[in-house]
Amino acid sequence: MTVVELRPIEDADLDALFDQMRDPESVHMAAFTSQDPNDRAAFDAHRAKIRARPDVTERAITADGRLVGSIASFIIEGETELTYWIDRPYWGQGIATQALTLFLDKVMLDRPLFARAASDNKGSLRVLQKAGFTVTGTEVGYANARATEIEETLLRLDPR
Repeated sequence: MTVVELRPIEDADLDALFDQMRDPESVHMAAFTSQDPNDRAAFDAHRAKIRARPDVTERAITADGRLVGSIASFIIEGETELTYWIDRPYWGQGIATQALTLFLDKVMLDRPLFARAASDNKGSLRVLQKAGFTVTGTEVGYANARATEIEETLLRLDPR
């Protein structure tokens, strides 16, 4: 079985994370991404902002010691929201589910916690619901990756 672990993100991870977050199929599935996933200067500026924010809790996801993604929580409009990214070659292997479980059990203990995913991103919605998130509704928003408005599913994880 694959050993999934979380650890702090290091400067040495940034090249791999940039590459993961610009994979065209992954970007399409995530939908709500940066305006230009290939813009390294914008990626670096965004990373600097994330690191400077005290309300962000972020971890690298490793599988058998290899960096395969990231997971984070942040405050937006007074609510703590969760986000994660798994490198496409590792989709469908249970890594996201394991990483989310670790994050919720050991790192991000505060509740409620909110998440959102493109409504057609069935894999991500399944991962979130397995972790106990419940669907609270939908909204339509502009998805940079698809250059159009799409439906997004909103989820909530209540206190234990």
